[in-house]
Amino acid sequence: MVVMKDWTVPELRAMGFTGFVRFTELPTADVPTDPGIYVVVRDPSAAVTFAESSVAGSFKHKDPSVALTRLADAWVPDGVVLYIGKAGAGVAGSRGLRRRLDEYRRHGAGEPVGHWGGRYIWQLADADDLLVAWLPTPDRDPEDVEGALLTQFAERYGRRPFANRKMGRVVALRVERDG
Repeated sequence: MVVMKDWTVPELRAMGFTGFVRFTELPTADVPTDPGIYVVVRDPSAAVTFAESSVAGSFKHKDPSVALTRLADAWVPDGVVLYIGKAGAGVAGSRGLRRRLDEYRRHGAGEPVGHWGGRYIWQLADADDLLVAWLPTPDRDPEDVEGALLTQFAERYGRRPFANRKMGRVVALRVERDG
């Protein structure tokens, strides 16, 4: 696995991430059905504005909105990656990236879909401009890859990505150091 240093879009591409499409483009994007991980990215030079309430759908009668102070506390200044998620194959092997990202998109479009993780995204004023990229992991457990990336992100920024409220599975990382 590539060790991320600066958490930029070029680094994500070098790692193998593809897509980089808006949520509204997901239905027509060539999203693989494999298990894998995905990221939500944003231009860090743009000013951040939080909305009072989330545009996401309520799930199990729970309002996805959180207080503006919680959003501000979770914000990672200069962060490009806002969320790291995983998509397993599921029991029947029919889940994967395409289905999980469709659930995430539909949740953000106001549908009562079970994608509670990453819901802070839907309180950003520029949520429609955010990009989604994915990396199939057919030979690795997506939860392990997600955990490794979350660990690397936390080592770089001292906290989780903005919309990740959990750290994921702790995995041992082999970190290659320069010189």
